[in-house]
Amino acid sequence: MAIREAVSADGTSIVYRVDGERDARPLVLLHGWAQSLQCWGPQVLGALAEKYRVIAVDLRGHGYSGAPESGYDDPEVWAADVAAVLDAEGVDSGAVLLGWSYGGLVLCDYLAVRGAAAVDGIVLVGAITSIGRGQKGGRVGSAMRAAVPAAASEDPREAIRALGSFGTALTGPMEGASARVGIASQALFGASLSTPPRVRAALFAREVGHDDLLAALTVPALVLHGTADTVVDVSAGRHAAELIPNATASYWEGCDHGPFVEDPARFVAEIGGFVDGL
Repeated sequence: MAIREAVSADGTSIVYRVDGERDARPLVLLHGWAQSLQCWGPQVLGALAEKYRVIAVDLRGHGYSGAPESGYDDPEVWAADVAAVLDAEGVDSGAVLLGWSYGGLVLCDYLAVRGAAAVDGIVLVGAITSIGRGQKGGRVGSAMRAAVPAAASEDPREAIRALGSFGTALTGPMEGASARVGIASQALFGASLSTPPRVRAALFAREVGHDDLLAALTVPALVLHGTADTVVDVSAGRHAAELIPNATASYWEGCDHGPFVEDPARFVAEIGGFVDGL
């Protein structure tokens, strides 16, 4: 495992982690809103790295990446961040991009600006693909509606209450859950709080639609979404699956927003089945 840094077009530092053999297929993981590259957990990262060159990115404003004052509303900026990581790792073909939650929007920003020349396939996990009023690909669930806008407050009491309203959305039901899930729940909550409030707010202060991009996508896609997702409504996943010409859909019955936390083994198996089939 190696922690590395790329510099994006605007000078922002983008930090990422690389696991696996250098000559294996690149699998680029883009996390969600107010999270970090740690969200995937050691079990998932380790299992994927046995077969692929796993590149897990801290999005700008998150984790150890730089947090500039502006740029969060610009698809060109997000595309440049992903491109900087691919360039730093010498990836110019064969990559699979995987976006969870807001990471799906970043993935689409990259494809819209840079195209799919370096990409063989994409995976959308509980993902939004558009954002803004009326965008079917950006429909959020009850937990997210309850958290915003207070989740971006600079008042710690307001932010903690709002982010706490996510409850078990990221990990699934806690009743009967293993110690692993309890630890993951605390780590995910901590990552949300450590993301600067202005960044939490800025990520929602944009409007962009990617329906035309998805409808014209020339690479295969896997859409994986929990039917009980309370952060990104399952209708957003169904919308993407219906638009993408060559899409495989996997709807996890009763699963909330964190399928890789609820069932890591199944998650790794489904990702592997898709990637190996490209």
